[in-house]
Amino acid sequence: MTTNSDSVHILGVCGTFMGGVALLAREAGFRVSGSDTGIYPPMSDMLRGQGIALHEGYDPEALGDDPGTVVIGNALSRGNPAVEQVLRRRWPYASGPAWLAEHVLRDRWVLAVSGTHGKTTTASLLAWILDYAGLEPGFLIGGIPGNFGVSARLGGGDFFVIEADEYDTAFFDKRSKFVHFHPDTLIVNNIEFDHADIFPDLAAIQRQFHHLVRTVPDDGQIIANADDRAVAETLAMGCWTPVTRFGETAAADWRVAAEADGYSLTRTADGSRQAFASPLAGSHNARNAVAALLAARHAGVPLATGIQALAAFQGVKRRLELRGEVDGISVIDDFAHHPTAIAATIAALRGRPGGRILAVVEPRSNTMRLGVHRDTLAGSLAEADRRFLLQPAGLEWDVAEAVSALRPPAFVADDVDRLCDAVVSEARPGDRILVMSNGAFGGIHEKLLSRLQAEHRGEAAQ
Repeated sequence: MTTNSDSVHILGVCGTFMGGVALLAREAGFRVSGSDTGIYPPMSDMLRGQGIALHEGYDPEALGDDPGTVVIGNALSRGNPAVEQVLRRRWPYASGPAWLAEHVLRDRWVLAVSGTHGKTTTASLLAWILDYAGLEPGFLIGGIPGNFGVSARLGGGDFFVIEADEYDTAFFDKRSKFVHFHPDTLIVNNIEFDHADIFPDLAAIQRQFHHLVRTVPDDGQIIANADDRAVAETLAMGCWTPVTRFGETAAADWRVAAEADGYSLTRTADGSRQAFASPLAGSHNARNAVAALLAARHAGVPLATGIQALAAFQGVKRRLELRGEVDGISVIDDFAHHPTAIAATIAALRGRPGGRILAVVEPRSNTMRLGVHRDTLAGSLAEADRRFLLQPAGLEWDVAEAVSALRPPAFVADDVDRLCDAVVSEARPGDRILVMSNGAFGGIHEKLLSRLQAEHRGEAAQ
């Protein structure tokens, strides 16, 4: 059977990873099309802007008679009509990570950024540092770095930065995505229990991270968080690659410390010290910056150059991103969805000048929906001034009960519009409305801004 070798059709094309694969395939000269059920901006605009045809839904007719290679996202499974058509017609197919490894990562110096938290920010920082140093890296990141405006590009040099996710690869390949990437430089930022829909416990996740560690060559380097016990346990399972550890503890090769005017990075071996300013709020982002600096150093970028690059970093969409402001009330968007990330995001915003923090949360991730984080959700919101949470349809545990200990009491609603009304009713000039979700949250950002405008126009008219 002959196939159209210059064409790629991507199932699940609007996911952050698969959308990045689509952009890379298009830039590499393939004719690219894709299907998905959730086609909405910004990913849809970015893909269409690159000439990629998008089809709503998984109608097999969208595949035509010869789609070339069909790249299947990990959200699809048997029973999906497009998947069944691919299998029935014996068309060539691949997972996104496998296609990427074959067509993009081969013969590149791969810098992989792994960890439960901070992958997108750290990968964006690393790509920018390499670019600032003139190395023209390629990258695939699960967000849109402000310095680049796209989530993926091939690049013109030897280096490729990739956000290395531990989620599984495809319905036909249950290994974690990152085992396909074969990095030369690997960042392991942290390891916590997450993705409860596919992992039974933390140990299962550590095994997958150890599979990743096994793929790094002995002339590569692992940049590891010395403060994270699960990372240390994972490396103790066996490691054949030099490890550079960073953190605040004595075990770190590079010690990070907060200073009056920023942060310092001290090399334990000789006591040499570098001052640096973190481009993003929060101590967790300072550690993300250090991980990126050290990974770039392994690729040949001097620390001094990396520190200069930090000053010109423009952030990442959906990471404490200001979506709008009305009468001194700001609406801020963040991707945080795990209790650790929620707490760190609130702490980071608290570290910035401003008024009260009104935290608005959608418990949306698979792990959250399964109730794994039910008992730690309230604690993660403790430092917010007011809390507003959605009780999503189909959630089998009671959000209000889970956060009942919070004072003042949290507001919980099963409808986004009711939630918006409650937030707007509470908000006053100077407040910061911090919206946290790993999804679109029913368009809540736009709804909040439009309601705030209507509310304050009404006040002005009285």
